[in-house]
Amino acid sequence: MTAQNNISPESIMSDLRYLQLLSRSFPTIADASTEIINLEAILNLPKGTEHFLTDIHGEYEAFQHVLKNASGSVKRKVNEIFGNTLREVEKKEICTLIYYPEEKIQLVKLREKDLDDWYLITLNQLVKVCQNVSSKYTRSKVRKSLPPEFSYIIQELLHESSVEPNKHAYINVIVSTIISTRRADDFIIAMCNLIQRLTIDSLHIVGDIFDRGPGAHIIMDTLCNYHNFDIQWGNHDILWMGAAAGNDCCIANVIRMSMRYGNLGTLEDGYGINLLPLATFAMDTYGDDPCTIFAPKASFADAHYNEKTLRLITQMHKAITIIQFKLEAEVIDRRPEFEMANRKLLDKIDFERGVFVYEGKEYALRDTYFPTIDPADPYRLTEEEQELVEKIHCSFMNSEKLKKHMRCLFTYGGMYLVCNSNLLYHASVPLNEDGSFRRIRICGKEYWGRKLLDKSDQLIRTAYFDEDGEEDKEFALDYIWYMWCGPNAPLFDKDKMATFERYFVEDKALHKEKKGHYYTLRDQEDICDKILEEFGMHGPHSHIINGHVPVKTIQGEQPMRANGKLFVIDGGFSKAYQPETGIAGYTLVYHSHGMQLVQHDPFQSRQKAIEEGLDIKSTNFVLEFNSQRMMVKDTDKGRELVTQIQDLKKLLVAYRNGLIKELK
Repeated sequence: MTAQNNISPESIMSDLRYLQLLSRSFPTIADASTEIINLEAILNLPKGTEHFLTDIHGEYEAFQHVLKNASGSVKRKVNEIFGNTLREVEKKEICTLIYYPEEKIQLVKLREKDLDDWYLITLNQLVKVCQNVSSKYTRSKVRKSLPPEFSYIIQELLHESSVEPNKHAYINVIVSTIISTRRADDFIIAMCNLIQRLTIDSLHIVGDIFDRGPGAHIIMDTLCNYHNFDIQWGNHDILWMGAAAGNDCCIANVIRMSMRYGNLGTLEDGYGINLLPLATFAMDTYGDDPCTIFAPKASFADAHYNEKTLRLITQMHKAITIIQFKLEAEVIDRRPEFEMANRKLLDKIDFERGVFVYEGKEYALRDTYFPTIDPADPYRLTEEEQELVEKIHCSFMNSEKLKKHMRCLFTYGGMYLVCNSNLLYHASVPLNEDGSFRRIRICGKEYWGRKLLDKSDQLIRTAYFDEDGEEDKEFALDYIWYMWCGPNAPLFDKDKMATFERYFVEDKALHKEKKGHYYTLRDQEDICDKILEEFGMHGPHSHIINGHVPVKTIQGEQPMRANGKLFVIDGGFSKAYQPETGIAGYTLVYHSHGMQLVQHDPFQSRQKAIEEGLDIKSTNFVLEFNSQRMMVKDTDKGRELVTQIQDLKKLLVAYRNGLIKELK
């Protein structure tokens, strides 16, 4: 009995309106049948390769290189294809060309005496690589990935064999004509970009695009033009989203972090934020103050600054830090339900004696010069500070580039994602000590587990998209800052953010931030199973994928936890974390044969990669191996296609029974 015979008349009648709409796309029996055949075939292709990255923190050169080399996959494929038929130096040349085609071609032109011969050999090599990486996709999908101007030619080269005697001359003429018409450069670039695109089917960014590194805006530009990706928001992403939504506390934090790491490029060059008012205010207010403790971490800066500029950044750093503490106190007073009164610390300074009085103990302050703080009213902004805040606020609100990137973050991002038996979220799902989900009151109602992440997602969108002046937006704007540093926030989940103490108090006991119970309990398999079930996931091959907390490989920590149920894949893309991790990041790769973790060594530079062929050295670790190759039908996309096939089969029955007329 065919599947169509199993379709009851009742099910067709109940879906008739939908089927009539579907018939507009497939107006005949032939159209519907062809689509069923196409979808059934797709179900039996190998699943596409997914790449998971997290905590990129603005390190755009390393990030872009990892995309270009597909975390070492391109190099591996080149080795498989050419084996011992090419020398290692020749295979390295092909890889570098695939990663950086425009730049590499220019270098080749300087050294090659017979450029046409190089073109001929290189084009044939690239066709072989392209045939390999496109083999798991339908012709239709490959065709959609092709640049329009070369679409027909690339299709011919990919799907015709030069070994076939009848086609040998045909293929050779195509290649030689590409060269003789002086289109070889553009064609090679198009082929290399196609190889990059087809090697990674989908990209998951598990949070923290922004922060310490020099080029978060460049990463966002790359993502905005990427073919298939999603983002699970991290705490640093939320901070920037809050700044773009107009939360002044978030704006102050964003600027403070930029000053702390000497990374002004993203603010000024990336988003056109005018820092001149802050510079003027800082020079006027702290002109005679050494501001020693606010010196930026110059080793992580995005440029080499001279002594005078470093001095100015130091003053700006102190100015915005004091303003941040004042702005945050306003929110804490306005939202007692946040229970953060213990983070108002300026009123605990004894300004005359230069000490910080906290819980009955006195601590000497590392800096005692506070010209903008009135001891009688420490949280009041001076007129100059208020004017400065308004100017900076206006600059953030008027940045078109920032608006574009935030729209991308909202369109392709969220608090979490369930995808192909994997649960992705950046930081935590808050838990109690006994492993139960922590219940958190928001606007008079309790939320926990999945409901808490859903509510947080909704509030973050409200903060950005709702009209100004609405009560819901006002609360959501404050809550987006709470997501950055609130003790019960899923993206923070610590008892406090010890910003004040780290700057002003020498005693490191006050610097300690106590993590929530999630961070210890997540190492237990039963806890991970409980969280997975909360998000509707079951079975032995379900996983949680986290970032947020760097894996200190150098101390023996492992990214795989809870008997393989949890992967923590923050390996230190950020240079600031690499002394702690001992490596320079992870990529989790999920392909049709299973899961593997790729551990990266530090990336030297784009220039060295182009000129010397210095690739990122990556080490592969197999985490799970499937004895049977995973097909599209085994994925979430496959389940969607099965539903579409069933609907099309209903449409066929409706056509054949005369319930819907064919449009011939």
